[in-house]
Amino acid sequence: MLERLELKGLWQVQLDEQKKGMPLAFGDTMVLPGTTSYAKKGAKHDERKVNALTDEYAFEGLVWFRRTFEVTKGQSILKPRLFLERTRKTTVWIDGVRLGSCNSLTTPHIYELAAPLGEGEHELIICVDNTDYPTKGGHLTSADTQTNWNGITGLIELQFFAQARLENVQFYPDYKRKVVRICAELLGASGGKLRIAAQATTESEREHRIAPIEALLRHANIDVEVAFGEDALLWSEHAPNLYQVSLELLDDADRVVDRVEQRIGIRGFHADGSKFTINGRKTFLRGKHDGLIFPRTGYAPTTTAEWLEVLQTAKDYGINHYRFHTCCPPQAAFAAADLLGIYMEPELPFWGTIADELTEEQQYLIEEGYRMLRHFGNHPSFVMFSLGNELWGNKARLNEILAAYKSYDPRHLYTQGSNNFQFQPDILEQEDFYCGVRFAEQRLIRGSYAMCDAPLGHVQTDRPSTMKDYDQAIKPTAAVRTADEATEADEQLIQIQYGTEARTVKAEAVTTPLVPHLPVVSHEIGQYAMYPNFAEIAKYTGSIKARNLEVFRERLKEKGMLELAPHFFERSGQLAIACYKEELEAAFRSKELAGFQLLDLQDFPGQGTALVGVLDAFMESKGLIEPQQWQQFCSDIVLLARIETFHYAAGSPFKASIELVDYSAQPLASVKIGWQLCTQTATIAAGTLEEQAASPTAYTAIGQLCFNMPSVTEMTSMKLKLNIEGTSICNEYSLWVYPQQEQEQERDRIDAPIYREWNEEVISLLEAGHAVLLMPDRKRLKHAIEGQYCTDFWNYPMFRSISASMNKPEPVGTLGLSIQKEHPALAHFASESYSTYPWWEIVMNSSSLIIDDLPYELIPIVQTIDNVERNHKLALMLECKVKQGKLLVLAADPQPIASSLEGRHFMNGLQRYVASDQFAPDVEVELEQLNDIFA
Repeated sequence: MLERLELKGLWQVQLDEQKKGMPLAFGDTMVLPGTTSYAKKGAKHDERKVNALTDEYAFEGLVWFRRTFEVTKGQSILKPRLFLERTRKTTVWIDGVRLGSCNSLTTPHIYELAAPLGEGEHELIICVDNTDYPTKGGHLTSADTQTNWNGITGLIELQFFAQARLENVQFYPDYKRKVVRICAELLGASGGKLRIAAQATTESEREHRIAPIEALLRHANIDVEVAFGEDALLWSEHAPNLYQVSLELLDDADRVVDRVEQRIGIRGFHADGSKFTINGRKTFLRGKHDGLIFPRTGYAPTTTAEWLEVLQTAKDYGINHYRFHTCCPPQAAFAAADLLGIYMEPELPFWGTIADELTEEQQYLIEEGYRMLRHFGNHPSFVMFSLGNELWGNKARLNEILAAYKSYDPRHLYTQGSNNFQFQPDILEQEDFYCGVRFAEQRLIRGSYAMCDAPLGHVQTDRPSTMKDYDQAIKPTAAVRTADEATEADEQLIQIQYGTEARTVKAEAVTTPLVPHLPVVSHEIGQYAMYPNFAEIAKYTGSIKARNLEVFRERLKEKGMLELAPHFFERSGQLAIACYKEELEAAFRSKELAGFQLLDLQDFPGQGTALVGVLDAFMESKGLIEPQQWQQFCSDIVLLARIETFHYAAGSPFKASIELVDYSAQPLASVKIGWQLCTQTATIAAGTLEEQAASPTAYTAIGQLCFNMPSVTEMTSMKLKLNIEGTSICNEYSLWVYPQQEQEQERDRIDAPIYREWNEEVISLLEAGHAVLLMPDRKRLKHAIEGQYCTDFWNYPMFRSISASMNKPEPVGTLGLSIQKEHPALAHFASESYSTYPWWEIVMNSSSLIIDDLPYELIPIVQTIDNVERNHKLALMLECKVKQGKLLVLAADPQPIASSLEGRHFMNGLQRYVASDQFAPDVEVELEQLNDIFA
């Protein structure tokens, strides 16, 4: 274009909920870009959503915007068009003439004017409609994410062109040949000249520019190849080198009649076997989900500066990839990702079924995909494209759409969708990579699942270790395939999670194992829930309010536990981080995996309120873990130890296999590992492993670390710290060392029998003033919650509802432990205030008593943190006075607990406590109250 007239600023506005039509008068004003909600237009709502954030000024209907603008003499001879960057369905009038309508949810609305505008003042009216979309819109229009806002949030301008101009300019880089093919359409002329120049714009040790060249244009379809030379700078996550390319269209007199400026990157992002490559080098995707959650405004920013801040935060936590769930970000997001080296995967705004026939919705979505490719395809960060989320339906149609997109724009890799067909996954001929959660019922490629999506994952069910990887699940041996694959002869009806609901669908028969031949990305891994941080409520300063958090706070207050909220937040958060570490390291250990997509690094404030992030919904730290610590297990280079158990008897041998995963910019040629075994106050042992040449495959088996654990007389918490000498690369693992069992038995003569039932014998003992250790049979308890070490998946309300609708077991729904670690009952059991692995065996063989009706003053020694919907006061272990006696209750099975080293030590310490003078509970509970609990 030759000139532009920005139209941001104050507009007249009129809300039209009943869709009556263009108003006779406009009764208010507001600033654009913006939304009616953010401008607080319309009626204020008192609604208090608990499953999502609340938009105080939510409005659905038509909104009319009006303003005047001045066209200069120079502009009046040029051909204009109106450009609306980010909006909903629009209809436009200039000087009373209707220009048409547009309904793209992801790309700019562009209105071409048939003739120049005369010099002077003109009237512009825009009607924006946020109802009756041609598709549901996924997270683009969802109240779970950015709200169904109304307005225009991006660039608003008139663009002025000469009669001849360039249109649909696309750049196709070839990194191997270091050339860029430039394709465009020439409008309004049959020929001319194209002047091309390019200069590197990114900070680099080398400057590089392309001297201007001229190409003679003889027809409307422009196709020019420009050599950038051997010194060309390539774009990647480690070196996001960009070029500013200038195209000038010249007429016969060499006058500039049109000008296009575009930043590009020369890169090749490809699939090579089981891995992705960038410019021929293998890379590993460390991704996050994104649903365009911006709770200060309720809509995604459209400036590069704002997106740079967001993406840089993600990069600080080791992220190099973004998957946009059923949405596409604004142009500014791609521009920021170009600058930072983030690999972007937008997705069609669709979450549903692909019908056998071509429906209007399908046709719209296909066209929307072409618009996305055309408007954003030049960005080097745009490397992947997905047809939607958890789709079902016609595979042939999906394959057809993929083939058409690949033919239209080969710059990106394509997938049929994210986690399509769920329990019956398939790989289509035309897709370039697979994104899912399993290959068969038992071949799982992530660590956690919802109960309705069972079987559960290894982080939820397996005894903790660092031995897990997904290689056998991705490319199993023949024996595993035979054992795990279904061989149903006929089609079957199965139940699947469908959005936030459940549906019954027809599944094809599975007759042969699904073994991938292309890169595999693990879909939406993590989802480890935490308790709310109520201090965040004050951060919601715009029209979007955290009424859900306010309700959760009130519920906790009603239960008399509000003062415990900071403990619940911090302690559930620490457990969630440990779960994320276990899952992420399993992904990095998997040689057959090409990457993962976290759900999520940040909280998701919708779908029942899923507080699953180490960052809050604002992409700001919760104070639970620093970026440098997170990068120990989420970065382009990760040091790992395979450890079979975290628990050791004093003097017993310790063995770990040390491995390195290295996708860094300059892979290490050799590796020398230093190690330390430390307590909180001292280094117990230290050493180095022999220097090892690094493998060119990115996966190096460095060797075995072997030593004997020190002699201890009490359970001792230790850290195994690893580092690569001469670098900042490190990692650490918590270990626990226990005194020899024989020493404990010789030292302790314990007179504290374990009682398994609440009965007359126990009551008599208490009435007589005795101390009683009660471990009731948890299978017979009616007022208790099943023990689950791992924190809840996503959030309890959403998956409780889905499980109920599918007649499947409901989730346990708890969020870990809140422990009085200094309590004398735990004097011999080294604990943190939150769940750690010594508690795993205990919790997994326990239930937590519901003690809502016991005295307010009674705080369990070990309290299980409940979810915000159910909000029970739960006791894993409590003590109280009863009549003249003293009672300690642990609703757990002693036999399986005592089968483990840590469990035996725990039981020994518990019995020692009950038999000691330190057992002196200070809160009294009535017999009748206990009768109710154990009834």
